[in-house]
Amino acid sequence: MDFDLSDDQRLLQESLQKLLKDKYGFESRKGYMKSEAGWSREMWAAYAELGLLAMPFAEEDGGLGYGAVETMIVMEQMGRSLTLEPFVSTVVMGGGFLRHGASAEQRAAMVPRIAAGEMLLAFAHTEPQSRFDLHDVATTAKKDGGGWIIEGRKGVVVHGDTADRLIVTARVSGARRDRDGIGVFLVPATAQGVTRRGFRTSDGQRAADITFDAVKLGAEAEFNGGLALAERVADETVAALSAEAVGCMEAAKDLTVDYLKTRKQFGRPIGSFQALQHRAAEMMVCLEQARSMAMLAAMMASEPDAAERRRQMRAVKIEVGRNARFVGQQTVQMHGGIAMTMEYAGGHYLKRLTVIENMFGDMDHHLAALSEEGGVFLAA
Repeated sequence: MDFDLSDDQRLLQESLQKLLKDKYGFESRKGYMKSEAGWSREMWAAYAELGLLAMPFAEEDGGLGYGAVETMIVMEQMGRSLTLEPFVSTVVMGGGFLRHGASAEQRAAMVPRIAAGEMLLAFAHTEPQSRFDLHDVATTAKKDGGGWIIEGRKGVVVHGDTADRLIVTARVSGARRDRDGIGVFLVPATAQGVTRRGFRTSDGQRAADITFDAVKLGAEAEFNGGLALAERVADETVAALSAEAVGCMEAAKDLTVDYLKTRKQFGRPIGSFQALQHRAAEMMVCLEQARSMAMLAAMMASEPDAAERRRQMRAVKIEVGRNARFVGQQTVQMHGGIAMTMEYAGGHYLKRLTVIENMFGDMDHHLAALSEEGGVFLAA
């Protein structure tokens, strides 16, 4: 199989590399984090100009018609720079719901605005009791004439504090943990009855706890697909986050190797000590294993067999999470105390990798689920 990038893909990679190198140094990132939004509106406009916000949408809807491989390329570069902007929330997750579950009218109204950087989306699915189960939904959606009334709470909605529209899972029938009876709704963030409490997460990103108190919606607010739609978007997001983790790991490895070459102890660079050389070599092995799994995730993101796609994504989460944890922890360990400070990038990579590991299920969650499903079978 040919893993070389096409000319267009290489141009995309190089263009984003140049933009982030010029505009997203670690000191610049700290400034963006302190802004009111918690990320850079200027960079968001630059992403729009580069075409990144239009990537996954069909050309007839106003997009570029790119796929999971292009998303992988972009996310890897964003991982290297620890970007803070709501690309995953708006383009990957929001874009997935629009592509797979929205009507032509909904796409026509929203895609051009997203591509231009004028509309932000967030996926509100986690609840206090749900942990990693997308089907554990206590928030309700009840029929109200021709529309709906949404009641409930969602927690840790990534970039939910600045989103213009919220994509919300809500139960239309059945018990709290039933897989059937779940709907997906598009809710204006400023609708009456929506209350948001924004906060900064441990990795410097932004999120919000959101309450829906008798929020009235029209019939056009519902997406097609229910839980199957949410799970498909979650799988595509896992693929994107795996690529971001690879970017974080590579940058953390490079930062650590440079430190080993320059930090001196006992009159010699600490990188001359064999024990640390072995650790650095293990970091490289972990990075390449994670990269292979991120490539698998990109290839499986469009798999029509939902059960097989889910099994493969569970394997991706397990392996990327395991390797990312090792690289992040070794980055901090080999840097020593400096990596524990907010002023140095090393610890920030570990924080982001830890958050990525826990998004849409940690290693233990997916190991248990994969065991119940019979594991992953590879064709001979």
